[in-house]
Amino acid sequence: MVERPLHAVVLPASAAGGRLLERLAAALDGSGPAILPLDADLPPERLARVLDAFAPAAVETADGLSHRPDGIPVSEQTTVVIATSGSTGQPKGVELSASALTHSARASLARVGAAPGERWLLCLPATHIAGIQVLVRSLVAGTAPVIAGRLDAAVLEGFGAEDSGCAHVSIVPTQLRRLLGTTADGPATWAGNFRSVLLGGAAAPRDLIARAREAGIPVVTTYGMSETCGGCVYDGFPLDGVSVETGDDGRIRIGGPVLFSGYRLRPDLTAAALHGGRFATSDLGVIGANGQLTVRGRADDVINTGGEKVVAGEVASVLETCPGVREAVVIGRPDAEWGERVTAVIVPDNSAQPPTLDLLSRHVRERLPRYAAPRELVLLDALPMLPSGKPDLEILRREQSPAENVSR
Repeated sequence: MVERPLHAVVLPASAAGGRLLERLAAALDGSGPAILPLDADLPPERLARVLDAFAPAAVETADGLSHRPDGIPVSEQTTVVIATSGSTGQPKGVELSASALTHSARASLARVGAAPGERWLLCLPATHIAGIQVLVRSLVAGTAPVIAGRLDAAVLEGFGAEDSGCAHVSIVPTQLRRLLGTTADGPATWAGNFRSVLLGGAAAPRDLIARAREAGIPVVTTYGMSETCGGCVYDGFPLDGVSVETGDDGRIRIGGPVLFSGYRLRPDLTAAALHGGRFATSDLGVIGANGQLTVRGRADDVINTGGEKVVAGEVASVLETCPGVREAVVIGRPDAEWGERVTAVIVPDNSAQPPTLDLLSRHVRERLPRYAAPRELVLLDALPMLPSGKPDLEILRREQSPAENVSR
């Protein structure tokens, strides 16, 4: 088997975009090594653990290139290895080929109707798949991405199509929520600068999407993960070449040329995840008669309370439509009587007048079975977040004594 070296690229966020674009271009066309992009701000112990687990032949930092004698090569097809973003446990490295990455990029460009010369704005970490795909789309389109160190309305105004040629941007729900906070419920003045605003990385509440579209923001919701080269389902419909189905267990399974090749040095995990050319995700979903996919939530976030199963993501989506709620996450916590109790973690619109547990429970009972209603309320000023833009559920589950906690 023909092999190639793997180089870890460990750069601060301020330098990662431009340097990674060069390394990525060389990895895609085969003139350079495969790359493992990593955030230089990772805790030293976590960084060391990732490097030991993935065994790159060299590590590139802002100070230069250092070689590692115990490096293990990757297959010739592997172009990028993405470290999964979980906060605990053994890290997993998702191996992606050039063909998978470029197919995903071309299908994405086609779906959003990107015209020749239109540029992408990068305002996500370039070490995660969503950021990497902004770079791949730019390379496939033959354009140079605009790299922003931060994201706010002023940045979007400044990088509009008229000034920079930027017509497309990819963001996560937290960023969109903050942007909407600056529109005062009126039109987003920068929205007309962009032809598409891809929204992914985490589940987006329906009311958030509705508010964005009312403000004139051309939101396109995306669903996917590192194993599928990022978003592969747009507004509920698979990209060209991608197939989606749900099994008897309700789990979403994805097939097509965007799939990863395997987990770095973990054939056991690869065999467990890939079956018959399909990737079995950890998400539950349903497919409508028109072929549109609705993601219910994660299979491992199902709460067993009193013998009933509650999909945490479904309850969170309902809670975020309740008056007074800005953000919501639902978790299960141990309960001597119920096994697990449904716990609502809420960031209120107004901390001086937060929604009550009774209000939240009644709101859920009117829309879901009674057993899905939260029995505990945790109020926070902000949700703990992972670098990928997803709420850090492990922290929320560990914290048994939050600042304000109401239960019954």
